[in-house]
Amino acid sequence: MLIKSKIINFFKLVFPSSITELAIFLSFIVCYGILGSYIALNYRIIFDSRIPWDAYFSFDNKAIIMSGGSFERHPLAYYFFNWIRELALLISGGKMDSTFRLTLAWFSNITVSLSLVQVFKYLKNIIKLPISINILLILFFGVFSTNILLSFTPENFTYTLFLLTLYNHYAAIKLKKDEKINPFALTLAGISIGGLTVTNIVKVFIPVVFEKDMFRSWKKLGNAALRVIITCICFILLYLNRIDFKYKNIFNKTSEQYEKFSNVKTTTTWDMILSYFFGGNILFSNFIIRDKNAKGFDFKALIMEVYSSWIPYIFIAILLLLIFWSYFKNFKNKFVQILMISFLFDVFIHCAMRFGLHTSYIYGGHFVFIYPLLIGWLFYSYKSSPKVVSFLLSIVGILFIYLSVNNYLRMTEFFWFLDKYYQ
Repeated sequence: MLIKSKIINFFKLVFPSSITELAIFLSFIVCYGILGSYIALNYRIIFDSRIPWDAYFSFDNKAIIMSGGSFERHPLAYYFFNWIRELALLISGGKMDSTFRLTLAWFSNITVSLSLVQVFKYLKNIIKLPISINILLILFFGVFSTNILLSFTPENFTYTLFLLTLYNHYAAIKLKKDEKINPFALTLAGISIGGLTVTNIVKVFIPVVFEKDMFRSWKKLGNAALRVIITCICFILLYLNRIDFKYKNIFNKTSEQYEKFSNVKTTTTWDMILSYFFGGNILFSNFIIRDKNAKGFDFKALIMEVYSSWIPYIFIAILLLLIFWSYFKNFKNKFVQILMISFLFDVFIHCAMRFGLHTSYIYGGHFVFIYPLLIGWLFYSYKSSPKVVSFLLSIVGILFIYLSVNNYLRMTEFFWFLDKYYQ
């Protein structure tokens, strides 16, 4: 009975478990599904065997599908995407055709839709906001550029988004009940999340620090340390096995990749931070077409440029103001601290260390879910102040309308690019 109960609870955690959650899941899976299906059936952009990377917004679709990406950044993605690729090939009859692309797109569609369900569950179960606010926030989150793109893109970011939203929701449930995070769950999260992107394993350990009376009991501190050590050992052994225990390759490739992705100077640093890191993951900026070549094959690539108008900067400034307002208003709230520390870890990597800053508009799968959750906590902190809640609803509503219109118009430009170069 205990095993049966755990299995039922697992499915309730991962999948929609109420009528409202099911309605949200189906709504997004239909909207994203129409978008992804149309692109997969009519264009080559999702997977073209001649283009390993950078066809649109620096995503590495073919390279990821075929190998999982570079081992030093995505150590265990090779195994995961082997399953994804083989299952897609099974469905497409062994051909990398439109059916293959459609299958990959629907895998991404389902994954992103489930990610939105996890965010909704967090808003409902952890923050306990009214249903109307939850729906507004999830609709707002649903039109983020990251979610739109990842809904049809077979990439590490797509699956990382789901795993991080799932784990944050699970960890929050445990902390809300004053329970410790299960050792097996912690290890599984470390291997899966860190396996897809190595730096994200740090985020798995952040909630452990906030377990009840962690620093008031040597026993609890020792137990937490043991769980973390076991997770790290399992992860390291799998990582080393992936590269046949040639550990020196990790340092050589990491250094090489850091030099490659941190010293690109395409524009001023502050504008890359605002337009790419904080902005591009939410609000599409201008697009520019560039000529690329991969092993002798010439193709056109679409990338984002910095914002050309002052309005997007105002949008991002207001959004960041809401985020930090929430943080300082809820400074003593451990759930808010977990979210912000996780977010600041990405800020440090991409903005302070400048790793991939020039293309940081593709890294949103690692952190964009923080925005609706922190705004949710801001609503929570003013639940007894109707005037402030009304003001916040108005602000988020205006941001949602502007975001929806902007991203719709940018997607029409994206389709123009597909019509011209990827039919």
